[in-house]
Amino acid sequence: MIKATIITIGDELLIGQVIDTNSAWMAQQLNKAGIPVLRRVAVGDRYQEIWQSLDEESAKADIILLTGGLGPTADDITKPLLCDYFNGKMITHEGALANVTHLFENVFKRPLTPRNIKQAEVPDTCTVLINPRGTAPGMWFEKDGKIFVSMPGVPHEMKGLMEEEVIPQLQKRFSLPYITHRTVITFGIGESMLADKIQDFEEALPAHIKLAYLPNYGIVRLRLTTTGENKENTDQEVDRLSAELQELTKEHLIHHEDEPMEKILARLLVSQNSTVATAESCTGGYISHLLTSIPGSSAFYKGSIIAYSNELKTDLLKVSNQTLRNEGAVSEAVVTAMAEGLLHAVNANYAIAVSGIMGPDGGSPEKPVGSVWIAVGNADKLISRCFHFRFDRAKNIQLTALNALNMLREFIKQQS
Repeated sequence: MIKATIITIGDELLIGQVIDTNSAWMAQQLNKAGIPVLRRVAVGDRYQEIWQSLDEESAKADIILLTGGLGPTADDITKPLLCDYFNGKMITHEGALANVTHLFENVFKRPLTPRNIKQAEVPDTCTVLINPRGTAPGMWFEKDGKIFVSMPGVPHEMKGLMEEEVIPQLQKRFSLPYITHRTVITFGIGESMLADKIQDFEEALPAHIKLAYLPNYGIVRLRLTTTGENKENTDQEVDRLSAELQELTKEHLIHHEDEPMEKILARLLVSQNSTVATAESCTGGYISHLLTSIPGSSAFYKGSIIAYSNELKTDLLKVSNQTLRNEGAVSEAVVTAMAEGLLHAVNANYAIAVSGIMGPDGGSPEKPVGSVWIAVGNADKLISRCFHFRFDRAKNIQLTALNALNMLREFIKQQS
């Protein structure tokens, strides 16, 4: 089977200044095309280490994809290195130059400098992949039966080259198998308990079908993966097993596709032609961010009142001062009042309200850091629940949002 390696280049990746999202996205696209990824490697802007990575990865993989190091500054060394590695000489590529000229004259509206023109220089041993989204062209090399493709590290540019050039050319070059996945998403059950529950199912799986457990703070994704030459037969087999897995996990099942909680809730709201609004204190708008990250969110999302201070809880959500004094901001009474006030203030079918202590400070023996009250419901009924998270501030905020969205999902299901 044809295998690929992804090499991402840049010191910023190694020191954590920039998170490598490129290789994750590239791996997804390769997998969809039937090309499994053998390894993902990150190296700094160091000549010898990049060279060594090319040697090592080409000894194991058939396709080596590189991103990064193609900019116009001195620290971008990928292009001259590749020129040496493939025994070439630098030339100005007319198509790449025309692309750079067009971008500066018609898109950027800036003068074209010698440094910009130098972006059109490429090794004469490569096939140039024109990059209409940026000035650095992609470069396709072949050596000893292996394919090497170098692309810019800018995600938008890399994605364009992958979708328009690299994947189509690889599909033409190789006869690729069909790879497919089915993901079952569970909530509220631990990985080990889930494994015990489906042990017989897992042990009975055919050798060519793999089951993976992907836990993440309350959610466990169960992913079935298989390959086959016949798409229809392969899909039928894995669909049957996915349905069986869903039945075995139905008490904890929240979805049968690999989607985030906010998208699962959004689909449910749209199916009912319903809307939701949020009253956020401790999450500071993070739940709103998740919901509005979904295209078309105006169809189901009304808006948010971010009442971080007690003053705004009373002024905007009509939480009484007496309730705040007697119960404290992190309490069932306050979060319920926040949801009630939200439903009066915003014309939405459902409400989510949250109030908690995210940390690292602000806790007490009675209400330690990670204590959160969540209320969800509609004008007829509200339910509330207290959670105790134990992580850092960022993770506590994420978990609050995840559980709030799931509480509303469960509420809507129970009301249906």
